[in-house]
Amino acid sequence: MSDTPRIPHRTLVLGGARSGKSAFAEGLMADAGPVRYLATAVPDPADLDFAERIAKHRERRPSDWTVVESADPATVLVEEFGAAGATLIDDIGTWLTARIDARDAWNAPRGTVAPDADALVAAVAAYRHRLVIVSPEVGMGVIPATRSGRLFRDEIGTLNQRLAQVCDEAFLIVAGIPVRLR
Repeated sequence: MSDTPRIPHRTLVLGGARSGKSAFAEGLMADAGPVRYLATAVPDPADLDFAERIAKHRERRPSDWTVVESADPATVLVEEFGAAGATLIDDIGTWLTARIDARDAWNAPRGTVAPDADALVAAVAAYRHRLVIVSPEVGMGVIPATRSGRLFRDEIGTLNQRLAQVCDEAFLIVAGIPVRLR
């Protein structure tokens, strides 16, 4: 048996808005070598607040990271990234929103985006390099007043459970403090 600590292969980082989950996830990749940063957001040029948020993320990332902007992380994970490549996905919530939009599923039955979620979970389970996934943890407070809010809460909750099952470790970030779940 080796005395060398095992570096987790796949890590899920959960947290609420402004919890510090992205910064924590980026810190996990500090010694990972070449990193591919997969940004799942589909920016809207008219949304200046979101553009500012994206700019802050860009400023914080190391300049030698390869950035891929894609709303299809399952396909990106299947693509090769070098023998020792690591990937950070940030974040699953913006990806899920884009998938619900693409399927025009805000008023559809729950599970309409299941094929997309299935593909993502399968790609994560099959990924053989270091992988860190950022996702929002929702549903710990008030029940959303709108159907779309409840749909998102339910879909992301189910997807987070599935991702946690295929990840080696999981953290919940609360007020900037990581709590190891597994």
